[in-house]
Amino acid sequence: MVNIDSVYQKVLALANKEQRGYITPQEFNLFANHAQMDIFEQYFYDLNQFDRSKENDLEYSGMMNVLEEKISVFEKFKVAMSAMSGNQATLPTDLYRLGTVFYGAAGYDVEVEKVGKKELEYMLRTSLAAPVDARPVYVRKSDTLLKIFPTSPSTSYSTSNITCNYIKKPTKVVWTYNVVAGNALYNSTAADAQNFELHASEETELVYKILELAGITLNKPGLVQLAGTEDMQKQQQEKQ
Repeated sequence: MVNIDSVYQKVLALANKEQRGYITPQEFNLFANHAQMDIFEQYFYDLNQFDRSKENDLEYSGMMNVLEEKISVFEKFKVAMSAMSGNQATLPTDLYRLGTVFYGAAGYDVEVEKVGKKELEYMLRTSLAAPVDARPVYVRKSDTLLKIFPTSPSTSYSTSNITCNYIKKPTKVVWTYNVVAGNALYNSTAADAQNFELHASEETELVYKILELAGITLNKPGLVQLAGTEDMQKQQQEKQ
């Protein structure tokens, strides 16, 4: 986890260097959430790229382990659906990527297999292939809804017996503050205060991304140049 105040103070220090500009708490919170999602989504792009490099397995295995460690913070296991209506399940509200879906009946869980709509039509027309309690299936109706089959199992579907593994979205970050003598002072005890959920190693990357976003959005190109210079210095140090 990355402390949000640590990031904000570094962003302000770099932004104010040589009078480059001031980023308000409201602007910072907006940029911070954008930066966090950019970094988070890049994990999955990188995983996909490295996974394709089978011939370089030894070279990329370390990177894969690092990425998996960073993503593991967001993994959720056997979480109940947000709602059930008949055989329609509403997925958890913080879901980013769905993993395995389970149906719990008769004292044990069975995996609910994902099928396509055409495959489901075939299964429903064929008695031997038709979904049953011991071999349920689901189709993805939308980003938030699943349809589970058989439609009328022996134990009715409910939020207590339909669960899933998934990767959640990062929680929205909020730098909370009190105004004292006209200045915004960090208040870590506020009810809505929220640090970054990213791995601690991402702090520097967050600072650079927020500076870049601030420079573009606030029309302060100096901030972009400063962020780029700092990023280049970091890369050169890492190569030494």
